[in-house]
Amino acid sequence: MTAEDFLSGLVLLIDKPLNWTSFQVVNKLRWEIRQTFNIKKIKVGHAGTLDPLATGLLVVCTGKKTKEINTYQGQIKEYTGTMVLGSTTPSFDLETEINNTFPTDHISVELIHKSTQQFIGEIQQFPPVFSAVKKDGKRLYEFARAGEDVEIKSRTVSISEFEITKICGLEVDFRVICSKGTYIRSLAHDFGKALHSGAHLSTLRRTRIGDFNVENGMSIDAFIGSLKD
Repeated sequence: MTAEDFLSGLVLLIDKPLNWTSFQVVNKLRWEIRQTFNIKKIKVGHAGTLDPLATGLLVVCTGKKTKEINTYQGQIKEYTGTMVLGSTTPSFDLETEINNTFPTDHISVELIHKSTQQFIGEIQQFPPVFSAVKKDGKRLYEFARAGEDVEIKSRTVSISEFEITKICGLEVDFRVICSKGTYIRSLAHDFGKALHSGAHLSTLRRTRIGDFNVENGMSIDAFIGSLKD
């Protein structure tokens, strides 16, 4: 790869590590490209945010390819992950501590599988209050971290597949194929309600965006190494 390749535009498939923000990944890649090829300025952006506690596919565009980011953002996405039944957190995942616990004795394997059907098709979903969605010019997580109440509007999202892949006690593994704008944390939270209990997300991995698969992605270290080759 050359400087001209990056400026003309490349689509990079990155396997985002745990505890990195999508913004940090983009900044790291931009810095490495600039340093390696002595480029003063280059556009680099990602096509769809992943939470710090999520891993998996991050589509990163450089140069002129950044004009196609909206196209990639609009494509269907596939995720795998784990929900923990019987408890909730304010962030709907492990970013915050458990705030409520619920009965689980009534939850059967049959009920878990059957309840997925409630979420197939177009559904109304509320984004988590701990999210980057903007309200009155501020991110929702800014309100949440300040302890301020804020009214959140629901949005229409589409889920084409919601499959339970493993059940081990209160831990439920799943696979989801969904539209742009779907919050899997909200799906886990709402799934707990559907079971007349509670649930929160414990792990999440994005495996696909459109035709791009995380199996073809590279780690940040591997990308940096490829620049030196």
